[in-house]
Amino acid sequence: MATRTQQHAERPALKGPRPLLSDGARKTPPPAGPWGTRLAVGAAVLFILAGAAWGAVHLMSNRSEKSVSNILTTRVLRSDLIVTVTEDGSLESAVNIDIKCEVAGGTNILWIVEDGKEVKKGEKIIELDSAALEESINQQRIATEKARAAKIQAEKDYAAAKLAVDEYLEGTFVKSVQDQDAQITIAEENLRSAQNALEHSERMFRKGYISALDLESQRFQVQRAQLELDSAQTAKEVLVKFTKIKMLQELESKRDSAEAKMRSEGASFDLEESRLKRLETQLEKCVITAPADGMAVFANEQGARFGGSTQSTIEEGAAVRERQTMLRLPDLSQMQVKVNVHESKVEALSDAWRAALDAGLALRARIRIQDLEVQGYLASIANQPEPSGWWAGNIKEYATIIAIDGTPVGLRPGMTAECEILVQHLPDVLTVPVAAVVEQRGAFYVWTNSPTGPERRPVILGATNDQFIEVKDGLVEGEEVILNPRAAVAEARAVKDAADDMDVDEKFGQERQAPVNAKKHANGMPGPPAGGPGTAPGPGAGGPRPAMNPMQYDKDGDGKLTKDEAPAPMQAFFDQMDTNGDGAIDSAELAELRRRMEAAGGPGGPGGPGVPGGKTPPTGPPPGGGSVGPPQ
Repeated sequence: MATRTQQHAERPALKGPRPLLSDGARKTPPPAGPWGTRLAVGAAVLFILAGAAWGAVHLMSNRSEKSVSNILTTRVLRSDLIVTVTEDGSLESAVNIDIKCEVAGGTNILWIVEDGKEVKKGEKIIELDSAALEESINQQRIATEKARAAKIQAEKDYAAAKLAVDEYLEGTFVKSVQDQDAQITIAEENLRSAQNALEHSERMFRKGYISALDLESQRFQVQRAQLELDSAQTAKEVLVKFTKIKMLQELESKRDSAEAKMRSEGASFDLEESRLKRLETQLEKCVITAPADGMAVFANEQGARFGGSTQSTIEEGAAVRERQTMLRLPDLSQMQVKVNVHESKVEALSDAWRAALDAGLALRARIRIQDLEVQGYLASIANQPEPSGWWAGNIKEYATIIAIDGTPVGLRPGMTAECEILVQHLPDVLTVPVAAVVEQRGAFYVWTNSPTGPERRPVILGATNDQFIEVKDGLVEGEEVILNPRAAVAEARAVKDAADDMDVDEKFGQERQAPVNAKKHANGMPGPPAGGPGTAPGPGAGGPRPAMNPMQYDKDGDGKLTKDEAPAPMQAFFDQMDTNGDGAIDSAELAELRRRMEAAGGPGGPGGPGVPGGKTPPTGPPPGGGSVGPPQ
């Protein structure tokens, strides 16, 4: 059992001017008049100052004795060392029915059932804002009817075009062929009649009954009938070989175009109709009913109210995005606790968990929920830290799930639970308080309280639970060690840490040359001027550094710097630097700018360090009252 010893030095009695405050002195009336009062006050002040000075000297003389004698010690004990990780978390169900928002683009919650209320299957639990959906449905119905009309017209046009092809092949073309055949038959008959008449005329001319002119006229009639026959035959040939093909291609083209348009209008109608049905389905999903009996629990992530979560808090009027979980119906027979373990503890916890899993075991845990205490086991550890808000700083925590054994009665999601996870149990080991151990030069030491004084002892340590630590070697049971040696033993404070003698080259590497492109990244704006008019030179620059020549960015070499050629930090002040407003800066304007900046900043000192490239130059006034930025 640890013992604690503490020595107190006797406080010496005050001597010297104390008799001035004797009863007789206090009862003596002060001298009459204002000078008597002033003398009394002066004597009292001198007494107080003398007493304070004597007390300070006395305390300084006894400080060394108190620091040596007032030492806290404890004994090395052999006991069971239990290493645990204790964290607070929230109770939740391992199996949940998630109620999600299925409205495209998200919406707002108009009404939601009370958090934690018991609901029945089919009972209304959420009503979402449907005003925008109803407006979209009305517009979509109009678009759907227009698409239906276009589809019907396209179907009629296609039917007419298809009928026109059949009409031509089976009607118009056949009639045209018959007409040509009739013309050919008539022409052939006219030709035979003309030829018979010519033969009769020739006999009559030989007998002298008709003149030569009548015979010639009859011959012309034969030629005319022959030409009409040839024309009718040619017309039929053109109709069959060319006109039929041309007309058929035109009609088939119109038919195919009408068919394609019919399919297009049909697809457009199907699309508009599917949109309407989807909107109507989403309108139905604005009123959500419970899919099963259970407790309705808001799906608010831990820390959402304080910036720890990117999604909004579930409440009436809150905006929810598509597929966001709004409610959960938990299975109360399978409960677990979610805790966040700090990154300083998660590595040791993960190692112990993996080792237990390799042995076919689980890390045990004790869970305290209000007045109820149950047992469980470590179920999982996240491999990525939880997102944290601005208030959490740079703290990294890992979500850890603790499963609860059995089905305890009275547990509800959201209840606070304290979980203590058993990481290690070391029976019958030597332990000392953590405060007794000091690390020096990478090794660990304790100071024992020996008869000759404090004695440094190197030790080999094992596991720790932040209060006690296992000592594997270096101490024996019953030895007395000093608590907080750095405060009690000068040797514990005098030895430097290993970092004081570190090899810089070994830690940071050998010196090397800068990369080729490092120089352009280091170019930045010149340091601000320091020192106002009439003051001594300041630590900053009195103007732009000679090495910083803006004309080096003149890419086309025309002696003028345009805004596109200027570096990014310079573009912010380009219009102010372009005094003549010609859209470019020449050497005269740069010289005038330097003169005005030097006059505004005073004599100044040597050039100050430039701002690294890509960063914004400082905007506040420099020491000494100088100004920053281009002249106004």
